[in-house]
Amino acid sequence: MDKAPAARLPRRIYPLSTKDLTEEQLAVAFAMTSRRPEPFDEIAQEVSEEKAAQFHERWVLNYGHASVAEHAILHMAVENISRLACDSLEDNRLASYTEKSSRYQVIDTNAYYVPPELAGKPLQEVYVQACEALFSVYHRLVRDSIAFLPKTMPREEKERDAAYRLRLRRYAVDWCRFVLPTATLTNVGVTMNARSLEHAIRKLLSSDLQEEVQIGQELKEQGRKITPTLIKYADPNPYMTETRHAQEALASVVPARWEDAEVTAHLAHYDSDAERKVVAAVLYHYSHQPYAQVWQHVQKMTSAELERVMDEAMSRLGAHDVPLRELETVDYTYDLVMDYGAYREFKRHRMQTYLPQPLTVEHGYLTPALFYEAGLEEPFHEAMEVSARAYRRVASALPTVAQYLVTHAHKRRVLAKMNLRECYHLFKLRTQPTAHFTIIAVAQAALEEARRVHPLLFRHLRLRE
Repeated sequence: MDKAPAARLPRRIYPLSTKDLTEEQLAVAFAMTSRRPEPFDEIAQEVSEEKAAQFHERWVLNYGHASVAEHAILHMAVENISRLACDSLEDNRLASYTEKSSRYQVIDTNAYYVPPELAGKPLQEVYVQACEALFSVYHRLVRDSIAFLPKTMPREEKERDAAYRLRLRRYAVDWCRFVLPTATLTNVGVTMNARSLEHAIRKLLSSDLQEEVQIGQELKEQGRKITPTLIKYADPNPYMTETRHAQEALASVVPARWEDAEVTAHLAHYDSDAERKVVAAVLYHYSHQPYAQVWQHVQKMTSAELERVMDEAMSRLGAHDVPLRELETVDYTYDLVMDYGAYREFKRHRMQTYLPQPLTVEHGYLTPALFYEAGLEEPFHEAMEVSARAYRRVASALPTVAQYLVTHAHKRRVLAKMNLRECYHLFKLRTQPTAHFTIIAVAQAALEEARRVHPLLFRHLRLRE
């Protein structure tokens, strides 16, 4: 008589909850599966907080198995930090951030940061007076813009009074925030794993700004209440600090020529073989042949044959579909000029590589069209002069601190490298009508540059209308 087939192991998918385990215990339960055959929930029952700390001390900290720390997740509420410091906090790829929006909220008059580097110095009065003047103009512009807008934005049919007033207010605030300095306070919710948080803390502790160092210290202190072991050695990093200072010294030999920079996107580098490389990647994926053989075949393909492959690979791409990973095999490097407000939208695309230059007033600023329409250009230009004068005075002694006085209207240079897949995501999102209006121009210019050199690769990019 034949034996009955052995019972198959049943599939199980279930959560391990922080209601029952600490983040460090969860991380250990997942880590142990590489050495233990038991189910996760059975392993978790054996992992006390003390055993978790011992495990992380030995394996993560002493032996460098840092990937284990990625299973410990921290949610940090960070309030009343400057937007300048918030940029540094958000400069980490593997994290999630939700920040207080200046597009939808009117910012309080006194909501600006005063850096401790200025304490006891005459420059502190210069700084405070400039911030107060900028916030005063900001609130005037909001008030006067709301009063003007009904002339150009009539109420829609069946639109209620409250909804209409809110629409006018949001539109005005979106334009008027250009006058706000980077010292403006913000709140941000941060979610990241312990490994990423450790790196973020190290970067903050290695900053030249006291505010960022203090934020790093507080994140470490609060983070250790959740993961007492995994971030305990997040300390200042001499490599980061010394290399940054070396870069500054090296860059000082580049001849400086200050001018009012045009908001634009210049395609600095691209791969002339990009179209064939993407086709080769598409064919390689299921060919079972060495890449050299696939590449040799692609080199002999005609333009019509290349188009056929790309059409098959991309023509089914829907509005909400993610393009093939094969598109990641080619890159584009841009030298971008945009206002700081647009930059804060742009840097949300953290999968790209972006290298912003320090903030300055010397590249000029963007004047919102609304102020010309409403006859408010004079107070706006006066505010820009206040910012520039104060910036230059503070920069003469403390150039890093002077960045707090740069407004959202001032222009910034950014070097950005992104692969084709990220281009599809960024261009689609940042050229749509609901995107912030100044970043639309930059994204559109970058797209046209790429289309010019590689029309085949962008023919299937469908923009949102």
